[in-house]
Amino acid sequence: MRRRFWLVLAVLLAWIGLAACSRPPAALPHDAYIWQRQWRPALLQSMASSAGAIRQWRVLAAESDRRGRLQPVAFDAAALRQSGRPVVLVVRIDGQLSQLNLNTLRQQMTQLLAQWRQTGLALSGLEIDHDCATARLSAYADFLAQLKPALAGLPLSITALPAWLESEALPAVLGRVDEVVLQVHAVRNPRQGLFESDQARQWLERFARYDKPFRVALPAYGSRIGFDAAGEVAAVTSEAPGRRAGVIERELVVEPLAVARLLQGLQQKHPANLQGVVWFRLPTAEDQRAWSLSGWLRVVQGQPLQAEPVPLLEAGDVPGLYNLILLNRGNVDAGLPPVIQAPASCELADALAGYSLQLTPAGWQFERQQAGLLAPGMKQRVGWLRCASPPSLKWPAV
Repeated sequence: MRRRFWLVLAVLLAWIGLAACSRPPAALPHDAYIWQRQWRPALLQSMASSAGAIRQWRVLAAESDRRGRLQPVAFDAAALRQSGRPVVLVVRIDGQLSQLNLNTLRQQMTQLLAQWRQTGLALSGLEIDHDCATARLSAYADFLAQLKPALAGLPLSITALPAWLESEALPAVLGRVDEVVLQVHAVRNPRQGLFESDQARQWLERFARYDKPFRVALPAYGSRIGFDAAGEVAAVTSEAPGRRAGVIERELVVEPLAVARLLQGLQQKHPANLQGVVWFRLPTAEDQRAWSLSGWLRVVQGQPLQAEPVPLLEAGDVPGLYNLILLNRGNVDAGLPPVIQAPASCELADALAGYSLQLTPAGWQFERQQAGLLAPGMKQRVGWLRCASPPSLKWPAV
């Protein structure tokens, strides 16, 4: 009887162990950066609509000017309080500044923190966003060591770049903070794009070896890159309107499906010290290049995704004139089709909105020249055709 009891117990313990090992990892929580300098109604609406899916806000509270001094950013304390989410203050220090007065910065940060504490908000940390040059990481570690005691127990986090993985000074930096946000978007040459899923996963795995609690920052936005006549980057903008004279511009986008693939893989298996995801940045209805709020929330909540950009023809006011329209029938932002073909039987045609037109032996060919995203349910006119009868369209799957 005793032997049978111990045998049954051993089998039961083994079964419990296997069941625990086969359990999927806990869902990764999501934070979001509020990086807007103006707290307009569209931002407040996005906060209200997404607060249920977000663990905490990371709010841009101040950024350094050209002299290296911190300039506070206006915020809406009432909106933050109403959202019911804790707040991490983020201080952005320009990584391109040649010199920094670290003592002055430390004093300004403690003053800023005192001002925010007076609002009565639930503050859960201070984060420093500093794209520090790898050669200066040792000095950065010293600065963090001096700053931490002044926070009176408030957790200190920093953003980190994959380029720091090559530095011997990185362990000293990590040892001075409570948490790290690893940025895996917009960290390489703009010509290489904003985000690449496989590369991001490699950086995550490498960073996890340091056994430091960290989160990963993922993009929900696009940018416009301007190149001068010499081919050098002259401007990087996300929401600024207008164009620069004498600058060749290129649109960079990150499609939600690409980021969702990384998230799905992390949900199935991720490093034990990966604590969650931080989104840059919270989308609003006014954004020109960010994902739609509805599409972003579907990605955050792990819902089924479908991007379905479909070319359609709409009859114009003139008989025989057809507008070429793109409609996203999916539930998440979709990339624009690279090519749309119409028959050569059409007499005239022209392209619009980032497409060019060529007449090939196969017919009229609309070719995408600028990347872009189409929100769910949205339409975009990309050209027109004059034909005796409604033409048929062909396009490759995206």
